[in-house]
Amino acid sequence: MANPFVSGTTTDSSTSSDSLETFQEYAWDFENDCFIFENGSHKIVTENEALKVWIYKTLATERWQYRAYDNAYGIELEQFIGKSTNNADSAAEVERYIKEALLINPYIESIDSITFTDESDVLAFTIDLTTVYGALTV
Repeated sequence: MANPFVSGTTTDSSTSSDSLETFQEYAWDFENDCFIFENGSHKIVTENEALKVWIYKTLATERWQYRAYDNAYGIELEQFIGKSTNNADSAAEVERYIKEALLINPYIESIDSITFTDESDVLAFTIDLTTVYGALTV
């Protein structure tokens, strides 16, 4: 489920018994919502840092909206925008969609918890998960 456009593969036998390749992604600047460049080229991050990028991009991509992505990639959140109130019920439904979207990645072993805060008109989620590289919070 890694980005198919990141070139190069490496094998790290310590990642999993399945001998998954080391997970790689292009580095992402989350504050400015753009790629990070080093010396005129895309910076590449690996392991949990790469999974943070993958998770961010997956949760920001509406499923089935773009032909460039596989049908399993993305999340179905558009149905909630402006149509339901921000409460525990809608948060539980969004949580189910988040789990469905993220657990397709073989590098993510489990989603340990998803907590939400209701900040005026915005639901903010904190996701604690376990990857083949260890614990990760996004």
